Amino acid sequence: MSDIDIRDDRAAGRLEAVADGEVVGRIEYFLLDEPRRALVPVHTIVEPAHEGKGIAGSLAREIYAMARREDTTVAPLCPYVVGWAERHPEEAPAADPELLDAAQAWLAAHPGRF
Repeated sequence: MSDIDIRDDRAAGRLEAVADGEVVGRIEYFLLDEPRRALVPVHTIVEPAHEGKGIAGSLAREIYAMARREDTTVAPLCPYVVGWAERHPEEAPAADPELLDAAQAWLAAHPGRF
């Protein structure tokens, strides 16, 4: 397998890991606008043939890097990203409980989105 490229498909709400032209993993997310702007990862998925190669961690790292570049924050609902953030506090600041509550409310109001 070649190197992994990570690309953001903002319109689809997917951060994708691509190897040899194939999407081998992704984080599905949405943008929260209120009470403040945040990236909200909901699911992390890695294709079974590519598990154990650090792809999910690379995706989690990149969503936090995107947030820094965009001067915003991450409010993770995805259990994988929550755990990754707990293991990497130097890269992943703790989420604001108010944003997490707002993200949960948004998700509940859009049941067909994920």
